[in-house]
Amino acid sequence: MIEEVKEKVCELLNNEQSGHDMEHINRVLNLSLKFCEKEQGDKDIVSLIALLHDVDDYKLFGMDNAKNLTNARKIMSDCKVDENIHKQVIAAIETIGYSKRLKGIEPKAIEAKIVSDADMCDGIGATGILRSYQYNIYHGNLFFDKDVFPVLDMSSSDYMNKKDGTVVTHMFEKLLRLKDMMLTPSGKIEASERHHIMVLFLNHYFHEVGAIDWIKYLEQYLNK
Repeated sequence: MIEEVKEKVCELLNNEQSGHDMEHINRVLNLSLKFCEKEQGDKDIVSLIALLHDVDDYKLFGMDNAKNLTNARKIMSDCKVDENIHKQVIAAIETIGYSKRLKGIEPKAIEAKIVSDADMCDGIGATGILRSYQYNIYHGNLFFDKDVFPVLDMSSSDYMNKKDGTVVTHMFEKLLRLKDMMLTPSGKIEASERHHIMVLFLNHYFHEVGAIDWIKYLEQYLNK
């Protein structure tokens, strides 16, 4: 059943080019299962949440899909997922995502917490930098502009509607905040390591391009 769901998700996302493709899904799935062993969640439910968590992402499929979880419901129905499991997966997906956290919505079930942490972890570290680069270049944004600074403390609406900026500003606006949003011990350990990689990268990058003001900005940001 899970393999059948995976095939349908692959059909839906395989040509996606903004960083929410099947490679992302597979990484989140693998990391979720790694966390699941330590956090003692249900592997089947964790697998389904991980596979389906982006199939109705508002950035890819619009707000109607995001609200109704149209694709997730259809895929599980087509694959004859047990009704009780179906409900648990939908309830979990409804709580996963950075914009939802900005609204104060937080996963409650351990399986949802596991996938939420894995999904956010894939947004930070070396992979997170590459995904942010892929997403921003896809939308015509620069990697770095020394005159464009981050917009901090955005509301959920501000975040969802923001289209401009650079890869670097996105790192400050979102990625560097994710470490403190982990919900499981496994997620906290993984996120801490990946967060450190991003800080090292930014420090080296700003030194290499001579962006002295940004070195100071990073220091101030991290000390808040």
